[in-house]
Amino acid sequence: MSRIGKLPIQIPEGVTVEYSDNVVTVKGPLGELTQKIDADISVEIRDGEIKVIRPTDQKRHKAMHGLYRSLINNMVTGVSRGFEIKLELAGVGYRAEASGQLLDLYLGYSHNFVIELPEEIKVEAKTERRSNPIVTLKSYDKQLLGHVAAKIRSLRKPEPYKGKGIRYVGEQIRRKAGKAASV
Repeated sequence: MSRIGKLPIQIPEGVTVEYSDNVVTVKGPLGELTQKIDADISVEIRDGEIKVIRPTDQKRHKAMHGLYRSLINNMVTGVSRGFEIKLELAGVGYRAEASGQLLDLYLGYSHNFVIELPEEIKVEAKTERRSNPIVTLKSYDKQLLGHVAAKIRSLRKPEPYKGKGIRYVGEQIRRKAGKAASV
């Protein structure tokens, strides 16, 4: 049995889960998400729990068993509590400004980047004196949130020599030694 796949998912209060025609729909206080499930995998909802069941021990079924259980668990967690990713802009003159669904980034290039975010994502940019600007992204859709955060990070990936760039808060960047001075 898959260690992840066999764990039941608890349904919190205020969240409703429906399964029909191989589509799982999860509704909660923060939003609504749907996920299409492979026809071989079945989902059982009863007594405030969701169980994902696989038909055989084939390698493909084992892989999908854990995958769909994780996807459904992320949907339930997202619509009940939500997810948050924080990005840190490390570099001289790097700035971030948020207004509505627009994120304006100044990353040391000759031009700025204006990114229009999907409606599901809430953005907040905070700059305090003597610290790097922090961009906070919040959403109930973990997959979309991770995708948008990765796109923003790709605008200026952290480089190993000075550590400048956009990184996740708490991410460790492997630093390299610079060119050795000639003696």
